[in-house]
Amino acid sequence: MNKIATLKRTALFACALLAANTVSAAEKLMSIHGVAAPPVGYVQFCATYPADCRRETEVNQVVTLTQAVWNQLNQVNTAINTAVLPATDMEIYGTLERWDYPKLAGDCEDYVLEKRRDLMRSGWPESALLITVVRDETGSGHAVLTVRTNRGDVVLDNKTDKILVWTDTSYTYLKRQSTRDPNSWDLIEDARASLVGSLK
Repeated sequence: MNKIATLKRTALFACALLAANTVSAAEKLMSIHGVAAPPVGYVQFCATYPADCRRETEVNQVVTLTQAVWNQLNQVNTAINTAVLPATDMEIYGTLERWDYPKLAGDCEDYVLEKRRDLMRSGWPESALLITVVRDETGSGHAVLTVRTNRGDVVLDNKTDKILVWTDTSYTYLKRQSTRDPNSWDLIEDARASLVGSLK
């Protein structure tokens, strides 16, 4: 697909999101139903980068999805997906699990951390940028970045440059960072888990 066609597709999708009414937007927000243990990799990451895991004073933030906001999300998602080479922690560090900012290569968590850091440096509220753990289409664990917007929770994923509302992905959502404290994690109630294969 050429660049013009990609831009047109992105613009059309943005218009569809911006046109969503309040009721449908509310339905596109993840439901939380309990407290979850944070991933071990995240705990170790925070021990290494404590300043990046501090609790903010402004919690439960939601970003207003304008065309400029949508363009920035797409730019960050595509740029980092392109810049970082996919590799496992074993290949990079010689260990099964390590969360870190990628240098030249990284796995799914590393992409998420870099996108989150990039957006936060641009002034995005931390509580609207949530590291999220899912089960992918093969049943394997995977991480994505959930961005909370007034038009629903959208997902930035290293497997694709296309940003989707979470309900339109093929994943089963398990847990994510709390909107109240980045060091706390919440269980996600994914009522469409049994139907997820039909949502592609």
